[in-house]
Order: sequence, then C-alpha cells, then structure tokens
Amino acid sequence: MSPKRRRTYHDPLHGAITLDAQDPVEALLIDLIDTPPFQRLRRIRQLGPASLTFHGAESSRFTHALGVMALARRAFDTLAQTYPNLQEHRATVLCAALLHDIGHGPFSHAAEDLFQFHHETWTRRIVQEAVSVRSRLDRYSPELAPAIDSVYTHEHPLPLVWQLVSSQLDCDRLDYLMRDSYFTGASYGHLDLDRILNALAMDPTTGQMVVRQKGLAAVEHYLMVRYFMYAQVYNHPKNLAATWMLHQAFALARQALAAGDIQVDDTVGQWLRQPAADWSLDTYLSADDIVFTYHLHRWRAAATAATAPLADLCRRFLDRDLFKAREVSHLSAAARKRLLATVQEALQQQARSPEIYCGFSHSHSRGYTLYQQGIQIWVDNQAQDINQVSPLVAPLTQIQARTWLIYPPDLTAFVAFWLEGSGSEYSI
Repeated sequence: MSPKRRRTYHDPLHGAITLDAQDPVEALLIDLIDTPPFQRLRRIRQLGPASLTFHGAESSRFTHALGVMALARRAFDTLAQTYPNLQEHRATVLCAALLHDIGHGPFSHAAEDLFQFHHETWTRRIVQEAVSVRSRLDRYSPELAPAIDSVYTHEHPLPLVWQLVSSQLDCDRLDYLMRDSYFTGASYGHLDLDRILNALAMDPTTGQMVVRQKGLAAVEHYLMVRYFMYAQVYNHPKNLAATWMLHQAFALARQALAAGDIQVDDTVGQWLRQPAADWSLDTYLSADDIVFTYHLHRWRAAATAATAPLADLCRRFLDRDLFKAREVSHLSAAARKRLLATVQEALQQQARSPEIYCGFSHSHSRGYTLYQQGIQIWVDNQAQDINQVSPLVAPLTQIQARTWLIYPPDLTAFVAFWLEGSGSEYSI
C-alpha cells in the first residue's frame, strides 16, 4: 500500500495510531482531523492551568481526542467481531469519539465556570453548524451528524453506541486517566486496559454495554484510579488556587472593560461583554489558550491605578507566583466565616482588596456515580450494577467534599496561627 494512503499519529500512550484512507470511515476521520475546528484543539491544554502544578501537563485536547478515537476503534472493532450487526454504527462511534471534545474552550474546564457554559453544548453546535465539519459528515451520509448528536444526548437507540463514548466506563475516561497520569507524573493511572477492553460485551436484550466477570477486578482498579486522580491531581490545592486566580482575573477584566480601562480584541471583548448563549460560533472558535494568555500579558504590562489588582493577578498567574490553598474542611461553617473575615481584615489593612485576594474554593471527588445506567457486570446471563457485585465500589459512590481557603502566600503564617491558635475553638 502506498504510504500516502495512510496517516499515522505517534502517540506516547497508544503508539502508532494509523488511519487507512482506503477505509471510508477512516478516510472521513482524516478529513475531520484536518478541519480548523479540530486543529484548534492543539491550542487548548488538556488540563488547563494544571501545568503550573505538574510541569509535564502540557498535552492538548487534540492529543486526547485522537487517543479516545483510537481506543473507541479498538473497542468497537473487537466487539463487532462478536456482534456483526454493530458494523453499521462504526462511523457514528468513531466520529463521535474523535469529536467529543471539539467544543472545549480556553483553559479547558477552567473557563466553563467563569463564563457559564458547557463544552458539550458547543460540541453539538460545532458538529451541527461548523461548515467544515458538517459538510464532511453529510458527504459521508446525511444521517451521520444526527446519529453523532444522539450519542452526545444519550438518545441513540442502541445504548452501547453512546456508552462507548460517554458513560461511566467509556473510552474518554480510559484515555484521560492514563494520559493525565502519564503527563503529570502520577503513578495512579496504570490501568489494565487490555483486560478491560477484552471484557466488554453487549446485553443481547437491551443493547447495553456490559463487562464480563473476568474484567471485574480491572474495572474496580479503574474506579480506584479515577478516585485518586480526582483527589490528588485534578483537585490538587495548587490547581484550585491557580484556577481561582484565573477566575478573579477575568472577573476583574470584565469590570475594567466596562469602565473603559483595558483594551481587548474582538474575540475576548465578546466573551467578556456577552453571555455565552449570545456568542456566535465564530466567536467561540476564535478563542483558545493562546488568545486568552496573550491578553493576560497585555493587562499585566498596561497597569494603571485602576487596573493594578488585575495586573497583579496576571503577573502572579504568568510567573507562577500562586496564592496558597489551605484546607479548612474540618472547620465548622461559623469558623470558616470568622477565618475569612479575619483574613479579609488583614488584607484591608494592607490596602489590598479583600474580595479579590482571598476566598473559598470547593472541590468534590468520588470514583463512581450512579448515573448513565452505571457499569453493568454480566453475571449469570444478566446485567447487574457493579455497585451490587463489588464490595469495593460502594464506598466510592460517596462524595468527598473539601473546602479550601485561598489567600496570598505572605499571609501563610497569619493563617496558620489562626488555625492552630485562636481559631481552634471553632473546629469540629
């Protein structure tokens, strides 16, 4: 076969991801990868500001999307050997897997809370409305784009089709746990991927994805990995502090723009002035990490008396002079309120804005949630939720909620003194 008929992406996790242009579905995948909306994912970090905590966390949404597609192809093609009737859904599964994160915005999840949108909504819009993407899907089949949308809404008539892409045990989670573990240097993400994928099957009655009993231990381990990654990586205190600072910076930027105190380009201007529901598709696709980071540099350099706090936050974020995050989950609500008021008073005495320089951040972690029909284990020719089969999973359904005080590092001794001394009487 001529080399020009193949496209290979060398992935640090999955090795050579090779697409064969003689295969109509894989030729379509090549075309979709080459579209501007998909190439934009190269400019969005997978873990947002987490590279400030884990210096290796520089991978992009682009690399993750390719990895999810590669896993989906491997899982689907294996299943189709046992269930030949699945073959007609190959384009739907592989394209949905490839495009599942095409709607992510700058700094990945960090921007969603600040600007109040869901990347899944934009993924659906891009698939439906972006001409470069939709035209390629329609050229393959007019029914393909609606089928992909039914995957994202979990309305596809064959549950396994959407469960491979978006469920409690899907190719998205498998890839990001392994990939994020690899690039952050964490040791939690060494999954028994072969056993998990080889244990996948389909309930012939319901069409749901199930896991044969031989894969139970590997799936239990996967859920433990997910729990530890959230607890130790995604909700790392430095990540929380960096994200909090980023939110504060853009909140200040919105106020400064309304007052005419800063300059922005058209893209960031619309993001700051308009609610997400009013953005055009072009406005959304024009935004990425580079555009937003460039504005942080501009606001840092153009400091005035009115924008000094904004410039300071931009400098701190860009130079990694991060705020501290101290866990205060053990304190009562009254104690937390008193601690916050005390820190704010100290900041006010230093002529720094209390609302800008300190506050609370909340994190939530759990390894398994009982939604999206859960993970079904095939036991005695019937599907049972893993929570009923495994004694290890039940504790993972409990939410671990933690509260963190965010504050400037020069107040570390002050906060520690309060917690260890005068504030101890308020502890639970």
